[in-house]
Amino acid sequence: MKIQFSTKLTEGKTKAKHAIVVAVTDTKKLGANAAALDKKLGGAISRALQAAKFDGKKAQIMSILGVDGLSGDRLTIVGLGAEKDLGALTFQAVGGKIASYLGRHGIKSAEVIFDGYKGVKVGDAVAEAAFSARLRGYFFGKYHTKRKAELQPSLETLTFVTKDDAAAKKLYAEYEKVADGIDFTRDLVTEPANVIYPESFAEACKQLTKLGVKVEILTAAQMKKLGMGSLLGVGQGSVREPRLVVMQWTGGKKTQKPVAFVGKGVTFDTGGISIKPSANMGDMKYDMAGAGVVAGLMKALAGRKAKVNVVGVAGLVENMPDGNAQRPGDVVTSMSGQTIEVLNTDAEGRLVLADALWYTQDRFKPQIMVNLATLTGAIVISLGEFRAGLFSNNDKLADKLTAVGKKTGEECWRLPLGPEYDEMINSDIADMKNISEGRGAGSITAAQFLQRFVNGTPWAHLDIAGVAWSGKGLASAPKGATGYGVRLLNQLVKDHYEG
Repeated sequence: MKIQFSTKLTEGKTKAKHAIVVAVTDTKKLGANAAALDKKLGGAISRALQAAKFDGKKAQIMSILGVDGLSGDRLTIVGLGAEKDLGALTFQAVGGKIASYLGRHGIKSAEVIFDGYKGVKVGDAVAEAAFSARLRGYFFGKYHTKRKAELQPSLETLTFVTKDDAAAKKLYAEYEKVADGIDFTRDLVTEPANVIYPESFAEACKQLTKLGVKVEILTAAQMKKLGMGSLLGVGQGSVREPRLVVMQWTGGKKTQKPVAFVGKGVTFDTGGISIKPSANMGDMKYDMAGAGVVAGLMKALAGRKAKVNVVGVAGLVENMPDGNAQRPGDVVTSMSGQTIEVLNTDAEGRLVLADALWYTQDRFKPQIMVNLATLTGAIVISLGEFRAGLFSNNDKLADKLTAVGKKTGEECWRLPLGPEYDEMINSDIADMKNISEGRGAGSITAAQFLQRFVNGTPWAHLDIAGVAWSGKGLASAPKGATGYGVRLLNQLVKDHYEG
């Protein structure tokens, strides 16, 4: 979908499959552009606002067909809610709603009027709406051979009409690069596991070199030399060899320590010998969403030329149950030298991250380190599909993530760490075990396990198992891969580490 900006509506004959959209608050007052259009239409907008059961609530929407004098065949009115509550997230919600609604109703082009709101920088507001519309218009139709035209949203061009189109264009130019990163993540996460596996994921990351990202790919042999027995143990049952992708963006000063992001990339997770039930196992193609987010984030930061040094690391494996697969009860030695008793081969993501985290802090000495992983089903029970679980050894970093989560709408909720939980993963035969006894505190003990491999680096773990995929769709994402985490971490970098 193409996004455009203009200071005025187009004039001329009525265009088929074209809509004019007016965004109003619950006061139903019209701004200058909307009022001028209303006058041209003989008060059609005002009459519709008064006659219809429309109160201007956020994302409420209605359409009127066959309006005389309209340069489109549909007049659509969308609500913004209370004027006092207007903000970035409101305009994002409305932008996504517009794209979704028009795309479902056969509209190919539309012009959207945003103006007349008190205390709002209209150019910024329009950019927020355009950003969300772009994200909501995502469609993965690569494998449709017969129904693609039926399933694909019809909307091709969306033009935002505002008196401050220059400011809107400037901010949207940055947002567009973030959207590119989010779409890259979504593509990786959506692809089936016979297409995206460790080697092909690593190859996909090479495209980032065009943006100036340095990409290194470590093979299984190289990881073996480094002593990554924890990560390699997970992948030993698959014919697909593990990979470790290291991505570096050096947009900051040479003296600046990098910020580091580490992603779990289990490209398919059967559970291994501790095999999962067959129902819904196909969903496990997105058990690499953490790594996908790291790749998408690197694309976003490089695309917008972020003035910061960043390292992105993706630990990539496939967890399969063949005759060479890791067994419950095996003991492996991690790169850190710590030994791990593997009691459940389906608790594999933490084993991958153990070596990826240690490698990252050991080689790059980052100022902070954040990892993302679809790590535990327990976090979905706790927080549902609305927030990621946040665990951290650093209050300042946790507070920053919480704040940017609220700012971007990609919220996270902090859960505790502590010695009492750490004791739950002590092993009788090794330094630790990869699961605790019983069912309690599953997400917390997983985070405690990871903390043993950060070596004191300020660190945060985001458990994104509930938010990486949406079964219903969101304001800024259709059903499927959400790309959760790219916006969050891009904003974290922008607000606290650039300059």
